[in-house]
Amino acid sequence: MERIESQQQYQELIQGDGLTVIKFDATWCPDCKTLDKFIGGIIEEHPDKEFYAMDAEQFLPIAEENQVRGIPSLLVFRDGEKIAHLHSKFAKTPAQISAYLETLESKV
Repeated sequence: MERIESQQQYQELIQGDGLTVIKFDATWCPDCKTLDKFIGGIIEEHPDKEFYAMDAEQFLPIAEENQVRGIPSLLVFRDGEKIAHLHSKFAKTPAQISAYLETLESKV
């Protein structure tokens, strides 16, 4: 999963008319490392979505603006707007994340 390295890159990515999923994480986060172990399979199951990762601490203003209160959190953007947010306590298993991504189909 490609990492977002600048605020400009973030702004460009969220403007797309497709679904852009951004995983907010941090280098020290054990739950983030666990998520990284299985997210590849989930990405393969959802080729219609673009997936990126972003360090919540490195981009604290963006995290705060999007109400990221825990990590990992998965936020979904389309046309510059956040349309969904899977908070950290619900982003711990493949089943939770898959179910969340399935609900997005009705938002397309």
